Amino acid sequence: MRLAVFDANRLGIVVSGGSGDEIVDVTEALPWAHDPDPLTAGWWRALCRDFAHARPALERAAAQGPRRPAADVVLRTPALGPSKIVAAASNYREHVTEMHGVQERTLGRVESWMMEFDVFLKAPSSLVGPGAEVVLPAAVVAAGHEVHHESELVVVIGAGGRDIPPDSALDHVLGFTAGLDITVRSPADRSRRKSYDSFSPVGPWIVTRDEVGDGSGLDIRLTCGGEVRQAVSTDELIVSVPRIVAYASSVMTLLPGDLIFTGAPPGVGPIAAGEKLDMTVSRIGNLTVTVTEEVVR
Repeated sequence: MRLAVFDANRLGIVVSGGSGDEIVDVTEALPWAHDPDPLTAGWWRALCRDFAHARPALERAAAQGPRRPAADVVLRTPALGPSKIVAAASNYREHVTEMHGVQERTLGRVESWMMEFDVFLKAPSSLVGPGAEVVLPAAVVAAGHEVHHESELVVVIGAGGRDIPPDSALDHVLGFTAGLDITVRSPADRSRRKSYDSFSPVGPWIVTRDEVGDGSGLDIRLTCGGEVRQAVSTDELIVSVPRIVAYASSVMTLLPGDLIFTGAPPGVGPIAAGEKLDMTVSRIGNLTVTVTEEVVR
């Protein structure tokens, strides 16, 4: 099932129509009151936690409700008020190799500790949805720091938990979506460099785990102006999705609706105002954003 958040943060099921993707509004089929405010949208976290309970009613509503072309709605970030965004670092071998050159160029040295797999946090306030603008901060631009794109598979946590074993980790996953981990290349703390407003575009929707499996065998592709910047299969992840979930949960309790970015593929590079980034993850969908610069008044 494909779960979309659209317009006034309503819940939609995405279905295939004769002329493309269509959306059925299933908000009224939710067993919880709908609150459009993303800061207090408890229904969303309840849906992530108890999706199996809500699914039959949502399927009935999707089969009976009127359809709208997906192009006629405004897709929102398919993540409302997550407690945290966890991100994996150094999880593709070719990216680890390329980062030696990137760090030499941008930092003048190689930080060896950053070449080892680990997890860090991004601010939930950095989330934006499909069609949004990635805004390059004026201070970052003035300082001459490069800002890079990193296209990633994103895990959406369902039931959550602490100290989750790898062999049952997928039982705690609702589904998957696509995301861009926008990153400033500077000596600053990793979480700070990746947490500016608009630095976590996510979308276009969530595809539930029963349709995607364990997150392996998915093709990630990022283009800019027709140029392919990144192209990789998630089969190349150093640490698999179940092991990422298990490891993250050994550090912190994962809560329903939390997001996990699974790591940047090789091909990261600078972005500039005026560019359009088009990212596709097979079996999930396409995420497009434009790049602008902050206007200082």
